[in-house]
Amino acid sequence: MQQLEAGVLRNGEAQGAQYRVHRSAQYRGSLLEQVADRLLQGADDGGLTFNGCGSGRRRCTMAQLGIERVVRGPWSLAMSREFWEGFAPAALPDADAPGASLSTVFRVDTDWSSASAVVRQDGAQATITVRGDGDLDAAADQVARFLALDVDATGWPEIGTRDPVIGAAQAALPGLRPCGFHSPYEAAAWSVLSQRVRIVQAARTRRELIDRHGDDGAFPAPAVLAALDLDLPGRKAEYLHAVAEAALEGRLAGTVLRAMDPREALTSVQDITGVGPFAAELIVLRGANVPDALPARERRLDAEVEALYGPGASVAEVGEGWRPFRTWAAVLLRAQRENRLHEIAGRR
Repeated sequence: MQQLEAGVLRNGEAQGAQYRVHRSAQYRGSLLEQVADRLLQGADDGGLTFNGCGSGRRRCTMAQLGIERVVRGPWSLAMSREFWEGFAPAALPDADAPGASLSTVFRVDTDWSSASAVVRQDGAQATITVRGDGDLDAAADQVARFLALDVDATGWPEIGTRDPVIGAAQAALPGLRPCGFHSPYEAAAWSVLSQRVRIVQAARTRRELIDRHGDDGAFPAPAVLAALDLDLPGRKAEYLHAVAEAALEGRLAGTVLRAMDPREALTSVQDITGVGPFAAELIVLRGANVPDALPARERRLDAEVEALYGPGASVAEVGEGWRPFRTWAAVLLRAQRENRLHEIAGRR
């Protein structure tokens, strides 16, 4: 196979994080046509790799973007991976892969293309490699968001110093950052699928939707989901259609919800048919991965707070000491409880 490679590394800063970028793209046609086409366009794609293509449109239009960013504050990819495998609606696709990397496939919520991601850790540096045929810059940002790598957590250890309960949990689960859903859209869909059924049943339905109507392992795009004639109990089909329409209207965009005051975001998503207060918390806190908000309807968290802080202690009361990482502290305590009691794993 003929191949011409030109690699370019760029240094810069984005959202306070240092990063390095390398791009590669595959294009159809002869090598000469490819180079001429790029020169005529005057495009600068960073580093481009031109490959001869075989059959298959998606294979030939696939591009790759690699970003290296400094993660500020404690972080353990292995701990994040363990957390995700225990709490996500379905096991990671590469559950048997080495813990040195984390791989997943997801729907990019800016253009609804599918993308794959591989994340590796080298000390405080995260290497995020995304592949797809859509907006890869947005895809890389989305990976950082759902893995909470975009949060400056240099002040997170101080929360544990002030609150010995949180400090003990931090020591037990070192470097854990809350891993959210791939997007608020997928969190909203999961909130519908998991209503009044066991997690294993909801996960099976989600997997069937992906297998039948997704692409490359990604959850179905909103336009596809909105058009499906689904045979689901109760009003779930109606609710999923409402979620899909809201996503197409931009009401479930991760960047938008993250930029809003969490209280306003919670109110906003409840305008979607089928989304109540509990689902709204899942969408905003775990879908947009907002770092500083408290769940008000997590009975297991309520029980854990009472067990650790004493009878009568409330999440709202003790959570004031967790600012500006209230979501992180709440997730940390829930993860600690699950490790001890296996309440979720036991229901699967």
